Amino acid sequence: MSLAESFTNPADDSDAVPYSERGPASIETVASFGFWLFLLSDVVMFSALFAAYAVLQDHVAGGPDGLKLFNRGYVLAETACLLFSSFTCGLCALAIERRHTAAYYLWALVTFALGAAFLVLEVGEFVRMIGEGAAPTRSAFLSAFFTLVGTHGLHVTLGLGWLALMTVQVATLGFRPVIVRRLLCFTLFWHALDIVWIGVFTIVYLGARW
Repeated sequence: MSLAESFTNPADDSDAVPYSERGPASIETVASFGFWLFLLSDVVMFSALFAAYAVLQDHVAGGPDGLKLFNRGYVLAETACLLFSSFTCGLCALAIERRHTAAYYLWALVTFALGAAFLVLEVGEFVRMIGEGAAPTRSAFLSAFFTLVGTHGLHVTLGLGWLALMTVQVATLGFRPVIVRRLLCFTLFWHALDIVWIGVFTIVYLGARW
C-alpha cells in the first residue's frame, strides 16, 4: 500500500496492525471491563463468606440456631422487596436507554424505596436477634451469619447512595454518555446483589430447615 493510499484509507491500515500493537481502548470498553472485574471480585468475596457460613452454621456453642432465630415473615418480606426492586431497576434501565426522564425518576424512586424497605426490615431483624441475646459474639454461627448478611446489607446501602447520587446527576447534567454508562453499571450492580440474596435466602434461611 502506498503512502497516499494509507492516508485516504486509514481503516485498512489499522486493520493490518495487530491488536497487541494498537492504541488504548475506548473509555467505554475500559470502564465496562473494569466494572466486570469489580463484580467478579465481589463474587469471590461472597463465595468465601458463603463457604465460611457453611462450615460454621452448626457451631452454635450451646446457643440458638437459625431455626429458632429466623423470622419467616421478615425473611419473605425482605426477599419480596429486593426481588421486586430488581424488576423496577430493569424498568429503570429501559427508561435510561430510551432517554425517558420522567420514567427514569419514577422507577428510580420505586427502586430506592424498595431497597430502603429491605434495609429497614434487615436492621429490624438484627436488632431483634441482638435483643434476644443472639449477638455476633455469641457463637461462630452468629458471627458468620452477621458477617455474610451484614456485608450484603452494606452493599445495598452503598447501592442506594449510588442511585441517589446518579439521580442528582441526571437532574443536573441530563443523560450524557458518561452518566448513562454509570447508570447502566449501577443496574448490573443491583441485579448482582439480588443474585447474592437468592444465595443467602437459599443457603442461610432455607438451610435452617423450616
